[in-house]
Amino acid sequence: MGTPEFAVPSLDMLVREGYDVAAVVTQPDKPKGRGKKLAAPPVKEYALEKGIEVLQPEKVKTADFVNQIRNIAPDLLVTAAYGKILSKELLDVPPLGCINVHASLLPKYRGAAPINWCIINGEKITGVTTMFTDEGMDTGDMLLKRQVEITDEMTVGELHDILSLVGAEVLKETLIKLKDGTLQHEPQNHEEATYAPMIDKTIGEIDWNKPAQEIHNLVRGTNPWPGAYTFYKGDRMKVWKTRVANDGYAGKKPGTICKITKEELIVATGDGFLSIIEVQFDSGRKMGINECGHNLDEGEVLG
Repeated sequence: MGTPEFAVPSLDMLVREGYDVAAVVTQPDKPKGRGKKLAAPPVKEYALEKGIEVLQPEKVKTADFVNQIRNIAPDLLVTAAYGKILSKELLDVPPLGCINVHASLLPKYRGAAPINWCIINGEKITGVTTMFTDEGMDTGDMLLKRQVEITDEMTVGELHDILSLVGAEVLKETLIKLKDGTLQHEPQNHEEATYAPMIDKTIGEIDWNKPAQEIHNLVRGTNPWPGAYTFYKGDRMKVWKTRVANDGYAGKKPGTICKITKEELIVATGDGFLSIIEVQFDSGRKMGINECGHNLDEGEVLG
């Protein structure tokens, strides 16, 4: 059971390792792009290529769907970024239970957007946890973990791709231990839990009163979606690439463009200065400052 790109490597691993994938459950096709045409989830596309049956229930807690899974009679459910909480009735169907691949080091960052929030919050280490799924939101017993370092320039898109591959590797190891009877499980310390709620477009607006490092983390943690943004002379400007600058310009109001070079804008923040390297206006494409800097003015205040 899974939906986005994150789940595809785990499904691919199951196929390559010879597991009998009886069916794939994914969310319904959704409108996408300017034309709002229905688009299949990545997991569905992969499953159809491999000739695997695909189920796309609107709701997973109905008796009809539970009976459908009961008729398939799986030994084990495997989930990865499916996007919905499963009922006890469904979890009780497979004799071996349900194993989930979660993109954080639980109990930190339970929820829908752990990869975004660990970068936005400036974490240096994250990882993947496999766990037994229960009726809560990422609250089940932990199985295996693997750490991944987050570099200061890494975006959520880059970290996502790394964690999706690591997740498949950890799932493979988890299933081997399950088969040979050596799999250990550990209850989560719920007092140490933190949460990663769903990301929406509003999270990306830059508050220039915040420190430069926090803004840099926001830019990385919303790239490629939904994107961090500010306003230049009333026009929305997405900010795709930044770094914390060492420059100093005393007495500048947060958001002020202090300097424009061929490669960057130096902008004052609530604490320190931020170098903006790549931007995009609503009417155009992504551009380096070397392409658009001549249209920007020093002294203007962003936001």
